[in-house]
Amino acid sequence: MEIPLAPELEAKLNQIASQTGKGAGQIVEELVSNYFDHDQWFRHEVEKGLLSLNQGESVTHEEVRLRMKRTLGA
Repeated sequence: MEIPLAPELEAKLNQIASQTGKGAGQIVEELVSNYFDHDQWFRHEVEKGLLSLNQGESVTHEEVRLRMKRTLGA
């Protein structure tokens, strides 16, 4: 499979490949694999969130703000 890249992206890809000692194809394969893994995880998390909402489970904006404040230690 061939995927055309804009010259600036191809230059960045070649630079990363050179810096890591990997082939450009290997870098692209890793990136695509990571994208698919993340996409699958994200879709699963969205489905879990929608299921929670459908079951009446939710938190208010204020609750989210307080949880974030505790998590970030602010």
